[in-house]
Amino acid sequence: MAVADEIPGSISVLVIGAGVHGLSTAWHLASAGERVLVVDKTGVAAGASGIACGVVRNNYFQPAMCELMAACVEVWESDPGTFAYHSDGYIALGPPAQEGDLTEVFERQQEIGYPSELHLGEEAVTAHMRALYPDWRAPGITVCLHEHAGGYAFNRESMFGLADKARAAGAEIATGVEVTGFEFDASGAVKTVETSAGTIEVEQVVVAVGPWIATLWEMLGLEDRIDVRQPDGSVIEDQPMWTYWYLQEGEVQVDPGTFVTADGRGSGVIHLDSDQPLRDDDGRLITEKPWGIYFKPDRSSVQGGASPLRVGHTFTVDPYPTGTVEAGFPDMWSAALSHCLERFAGARQLYRQARSGGVGAFTVDNFPVFDYMRPNVFVAADSNHGYKMIAVGSEIARVLRGEHSTLLRPFAFERFSTGQLHPVSHSPYPWS
Repeated sequence: MAVADEIPGSISVLVIGAGVHGLSTAWHLASAGERVLVVDKTGVAAGASGIACGVVRNNYFQPAMCELMAACVEVWESDPGTFAYHSDGYIALGPPAQEGDLTEVFERQQEIGYPSELHLGEEAVTAHMRALYPDWRAPGITVCLHEHAGGYAFNRESMFGLADKARAAGAEIATGVEVTGFEFDASGAVKTVETSAGTIEVEQVVVAVGPWIATLWEMLGLEDRIDVRQPDGSVIEDQPMWTYWYLQEGEVQVDPGTFVTADGRGSGVIHLDSDQPLRDDDGRLITEKPWGIYFKPDRSSVQGGASPLRVGHTFTVDPYPTGTVEAGFPDMWSAALSHCLERFAGARQLYRQARSGGVGAFTVDNFPVFDYMRPNVFVAADSNHGYKMIAVGSEIARVLRGEHSTLLRPFAFERFSTGQLHPVSHSPYPWS
């Protein structure tokens, strides 16, 4: 199903959004025998999931995030061909200020059986990195958490593969269908969904629209400002539910075959936070402030990004913005690549702006909300953690079929009123 005039007049489960959460939910519901329709106002992978950098990692300080991501990595690794997934690992590196957090993350990973190793001290970190990359040269790095699971996937290919799985299981996907409103019954449940292609009677609805969540949130009659109870019992009043951040990413046009480990294997993802002055290849100072980057191989280049830009509590997402960065980003990111690996000296001349990054809608505490927000409306508001969280759909499917999900429970909306918030990292780097 691909055109608007083919939508049914009624459906058991209507999924709004053909990104990672919507497609994964449809796949697992259809596999369980449910009749599912996915609608998207544009198409499969047309939004944030289709331009995500594709990093798959479990480097989370919060226990609930760590456990959920372990389940997500299992799904990615269950069918790497269909998901265009490369299980080459993820390496997080940092200065002394990051040692405590990364050590805690490592210990938590060991508790749940997630494969990783930790190196402490500049000498040990340098030795480990040079064994992998002989031209490693980033100074002042005293902690390295090397995850042997995880890695990266190619964004659009992985979403098309996920859509194929959903269709093969029996789900229908209708593109070019925009949701324009909801009709509620006396209990507050949704009876019908108004779309650009007509009205659909529904039993259950899943909202999985990424950065468009504020629009659907308003359509559902939900508050865009809330009070947030803190773990100590105090309350911070009238907080904006959504904050938008713009993700800065780009590419250097080098043969990805040059970004390999010493034994010729494909490289995983490298994420470096540094407190060292950053200079370009000519010695010009880029910044003396703490900085961070991540990078990985892509189809025909090396891709990655740096710290996101906060752009406010409202943002126009139509048309969805892509490929825009601050004027200084290409200099900063290219210099940081060279700072890490000698093979990237001169990378600034090979920089190009890629269609990647985009804007993300973060919740009031920067963690996802996965919960029923109306009696029959389950909302997946991923707070820009979405692409890597491919297992969330299987958990949503379980909840919709009357089961309990221990993985999604910590992300219930009620945490804002009960004070059961996720622990906050001690990192001085806001993106960590």
